[in-house]
Amino acid sequence: MNKLKSRQELVDYIKNNRENKTIVFTNGCFDILHIGHIKLLQFAKNSGDILVLGLNSDSSIKRIKGDKRPIVCQEDRAEVLSALECVDFISIFDEDTPCELISLLKPDVHVKGGDYDVNKIPEAKIIRSYGGKILRFEYIPNHSSTGIIEKILSAYK
Repeated sequence: MNKLKSRQELVDYIKNNRENKTIVFTNGCFDILHIGHIKLLQFAKNSGDILVLGLNSDSSIKRIKGDKRPIVCQEDRAEVLSALECVDFISIFDEDTPCELISLLKPDVHVKGGDYDVNKIPEAKIIRSYGGKILRFEYIPNHSSTGIIEKILSAYK
């Protein structure tokens, strides 16, 4: 099964399969996959029945993190994430935030990493407007793609 879906494919799937199911959404760059990502995705999957992952596009990451990112292209990131059992569907979004995708899908639960203040994320207002809830996954210190990149650069100077 191809887990990478267009927005419309996801809207149609959720519309036809939402009954008695909890739709969970999380998002991110997932540039260099690490244990923090895995634990976040497992937590998200355990928070409902169907996990949809919104994946920042390459151009979105460049705007957010700078011209040197991403390290791994969106097609490869999507394929690696598709191999994870806990991820049911992936949709790549080109905007800086997942607000538009969330507005279309209306997930029951939105999972954010603990490094975000859930009251300050742009998508909070949208999620709360239709009765969705936001869950916070506790941040795992010293586990980030940026940290991995810095460690590699330092080790190979």
